[in-house]
Amino acid sequence: MKLSLWPNSTDPVADILAEARAADADGWHGVWLADHYMPNTGDLTRADGPMHEVWGLLPAVAAVTSRVRIGPLVSPTTIHHPALLAKRASAVDHVSDGRFVLGVGAGWQRNEHDAYGFELPGPRVLVDRFGEALQITRSMLDEKRTTFHGEHFTVDDAPAEPKPVQARLPILVGGKGPRMLRLTARFAQEWNTWGLPEPAGAVRRRLLDAAEQVGRTDPLWTTTNWMLDLDGETPSSGRVVTGSRTELQDLAGAWAEQGFDEFILPTWNLGATTAERQDRAARLKAEVFAPFLG
Repeated sequence: MKLSLWPNSTDPVADILAEARAADADGWHGVWLADHYMPNTGDLTRADGPMHEVWGLLPAVAAVTSRVRIGPLVSPTTIHHPALLAKRASAVDHVSDGRFVLGVGAGWQRNEHDAYGFELPGPRVLVDRFGEALQITRSMLDEKRTTFHGEHFTVDDAPAEPKPVQARLPILVGGKGPRMLRLTARFAQEWNTWGLPEPAGAVRRRLLDAAEQVGRTDPLWTTTNWMLDLDGETPSSGRVVTGSRTELQDLAGAWAEQGFDEFILPTWNLGATTAERQDRAARLKAEVFAPFLG
């Protein structure tokens, strides 16, 4: 299993880049960043607080690193036009010399869509729209020209040059509903879900079933994430597991046993300063995940 880092996009840019540099130097597999415009409230309520725009940050992370993979977790296609995503992804792949992963999702955060004027349709239309976006993005990354006339998107003989550095730039999908899993199996190379080992592993098995149903033969890279707290060092909040070294090692081992290729560790709860977050992330890497890394 590989281990990646997820800095908090609410932190100062200098701190985010410092965490990315440290991850690059210390053998982490990747650096991921969220794509949101404001903190989530679970409803239409606006939330104050900083939130850096991810497509402004990603080229900077690419420029200050040389080894880690980088990408958004995940860019909603309700907000970003698929042709624009393809062009951005290719550009950042060139900045990073072939280390970019395009993470995309259907969109879900209600308050940012409402505040900024982006339509957030119901589930059926949302997934229909996402399926069209995936087809356009994949084609523009791979083909010389793309023509697509759908219900939600239209591109006509659209060129997409230069192509990415990678021969097949990977698309990662974040989602777990049945239709989202089928679309992932058809069009994506990687997949991500939040989840503790057993529920996340159950969704992963449904994804593999979907891949078999669509006749997929090449493997899917599967990733998951959760916030961890070693020995109660950090404030408790949602999606945080607090435990001893042994307890968290058991948890990490369970994710590995479920077949996940990559665990992505958010640093959001690991301290108020860059030094604290780097130190606690390094401890988790060395004391919890080391036996399962390869």
